[in-house]
Amino acid sequence: MQVYLVGGAVRDEMLGREAAERDWVVVGSNPEELAALGYRQVGRDFPVFLHPTTREEYALARTERKSGPGHLGFVCHAGPDVTLEQDLLRRDLTINAMARDADKVLVDPFGGARDLAAGVLRHVSDAFVEDPLRLFRVARFAAQLPEFTIAPETLDLLRAMAAGNDLAELSAERVWVELEKALAASAPRRFFEVVEDADAWLPWFVELRAHMPTHARVSVIAPSDQQFAMYCSGLTVDAVSTLSRRLRAPRRFQRLAEVVVAWSGVLAQWRTREAVEVLDGLTAIGAFASTRDAEAALAVIERIGATRLDDLRAVITQAAAMRAADVADRGLEGPAIGAAIREARERVIVAAQR
Repeated sequence: MQVYLVGGAVRDEMLGREAAERDWVVVGSNPEELAALGYRQVGRDFPVFLHPTTREEYALARTERKSGPGHLGFVCHAGPDVTLEQDLLRRDLTINAMARDADKVLVDPFGGARDLAAGVLRHVSDAFVEDPLRLFRVARFAAQLPEFTIAPETLDLLRAMAAGNDLAELSAERVWVELEKALAASAPRRFFEVVEDADAWLPWFVELRAHMPTHARVSVIAPSDQQFAMYCSGLTVDAVSTLSRRLRAPRRFQRLAEVVVAWSGVLAQWRTREAVEVLDGLTAIGAFASTRDAEAALAVIERIGATRLDDLRAVITQAAAMRAADVADRGLEGPAIGAAIREARERVIVAAQR
């Protein structure tokens, strides 16, 4: 039995980065032997085990053969006869198809170290096309490694994959995982640049095809939900809703993008808009209910409008201080209290506009 550190952990180590997780491949063993050593099996589709001490994942070396549609349409064979090179052959990119043995010796049958040094994203084999998600994985790696380029022959495969109906086979959950990782990367714009280069907008990102905002082509550091809102800022509210539902985006991503699209114009120009309209916008972004939600919306609006809204933040602070206690002595009850608070907040906005 031989154990190898594989994939992203090896790649990140060679890049001088801390690996988020470590994956291991076991060659020359079987489930019974690993179970006897205290490993606990967790994989159903192929044998994956948790180390008895570290709880890291150890997978038996395996081969895969496409047998049907979707990411579950593979026949896997795992056993002591499968070599490390055969296991690495099924991986997506050469930079992810390297391993290190117990003595830290690099095993690199497909030139991953060379491509890593050259900054190239290159597929390992023609089996790359068997999982259409790999198109979005390449786009995600481009976002995480923005200085890397895609090998011409790999880009040809991406275009061929996009030209067929393979992308429609993917589940929304798998597509969203890749997009969310890209949104959290250093250069999210690269994800969409690869999608554009491969002409892979359909069916997942069709709304963005003709409405990618110019400012979104410049990478900025921001939380992933704000990045999503920024890339959606050229859409209508209905288009944002449709896109978000298709991708099954988390509710906070969808809501932030919707309020930014709906109210960015009003709040970016708040000094010249009707006070009641500004108040409606502030209420919509959660200015009087959730500091986090409001600040996220204002941060996105500032980026897409290339403006600062510090004065508006001061207005929010002053208006938010108008609460029920301030109108209680007026003998108001029920809805009248809310109406009085709203009027007081509107007066704060009018005073700030003067």
